[in-house]
Amino acid sequence: MAATRRVTGERQRRRTTRAGTLLSEAAIVDCALRLIGEHGAEALSARRIGAALGCDPSALYRYVTDMDDLVLAIADRLIGEALDGFDPGAYEDWSTALRAMAFRLRDAYRDHPRAAAMASYRITRRPNEFRAVETGVGLLRRAGFDGREAVRLYLTFIDTVLGHAALEAAQLALPAERADSDRRAWTAAYQSAAADSYPQLAAVRAHLPLMADSTFEPAVDLMLSALRAQAPSPSASPRPGPEPPDSGGPAQQLS
Repeated sequence: MAATRRVTGERQRRRTTRAGTLLSEAAIVDCALRLIGEHGAEALSARRIGAALGCDPSALYRYVTDMDDLVLAIADRLIGEALDGFDPGAYEDWSTALRAMAFRLRDAYRDHPRAAAMASYRITRRPNEFRAVETGVGLLRRAGFDGREAVRLYLTFIDTVLGHAALEAAQLALPAERADSDRRAWTAAYQSAAADSYPQLAAVRAHLPLMADSTFEPAVDLMLSALRAQAPSPSASPRPGPEPPDSGGPAQQLS
């Protein structure tokens, strides 16, 4: 606890580096994202970030507790970029808003494909992640799901979204020649599969190039179709406030 208070206090005392950068957690995250984008995950070290910012590596630990803490800050930054300007109330219904949220997350991952691979499976415990969970659970409660179902279904939905978004990001992070080789496999190697050994592949040979397409949009739409099919009657009253303790609300289920 003492260490946490020390880091929090130090974060409030911003310092200027030798390169003239005003040191802060945001500046460190900016630098880390740039280095990861240029060099990959191996660039995430206090030495390299300190050198890029023009400060002693130890100065970074006034703002992040360690490199894992920085990874969590990066993950939360990507969520924040996705939510920037997002107003779920501007959409005609809960499922349209949830779809827009999914595509915003995908776009943030595509903007930082190398960082996305490090971020997709982490729990940041930071404000932007809180906003995302608050928004997603709120939209599902707006659909009429009770607290327990809203939490369970949000987890299922967001894991599907982040998994497919991370897969796309990983493909974008591949060197161009490897990415091209993988795409060509569906129009070359798989086209020559012997019918006697692979009769099902031979039967759909003309359609195999579709395997190079993104699965993000169909996966999201399948999930939303399932959620709409399970949603209570449209006449169900939304419950924006806390649920009583015996109703299976989020606080009870996650305690």
